[in-house]
Amino acid sequence: MKKILFSILVFVSLSLQAEMVDTYQFKNVEDRTRAVALAKSLRCPQCQNQNLVESNSPIAYDLRIEVYKMVDEGKSNQQIVEVMTSRFGNFVLYKPPFELTTALLWCLPIGLLLLAVLLMVRYLRRRSENREICTALSERQRRELAELLAKNKGKK
Repeated sequence: MKKILFSILVFVSLSLQAEMVDTYQFKNVEDRTRAVALAKSLRCPQCQNQNLVESNSPIAYDLRIEVYKMVDEGKSNQQIVEVMTSRFGNFVLYKPPFELTTALLWCLPIGLLLLAVLLMVRYLRRRSENREICTALSERQRRELAELLAKNKGKK
């Protein structure tokens, strides 16, 4: 019975999802949905791996309220993102734009993938060349093998 209750509790706890509840009053539900989605797309400057909604830091709370206010004022997502990036740089974006300063960030995964494929192809080529060399006997080895076989045949 305890195992069944424990299993039910684990199943229920895994299916639940908690979300930060702010008391900010929006004009309508669409604005609230847009504001929360926008706050989720912006990174907390203090916590670094959490967005503004997930973070419990005071600055995340202030920025979250600021985003909510700007949405309520009717600003577009682009304008809000521009305000945030002007204050904190591209760091607050999970997907920073492709620029000279972020080129390494965007190109490094592709470069590492190409390098890995190149190294794998090179390894496989060398491996197949070594197999051909190892399986083929030279003329000298064939003569020695024939002599050994002839000696063993004479002993029997």
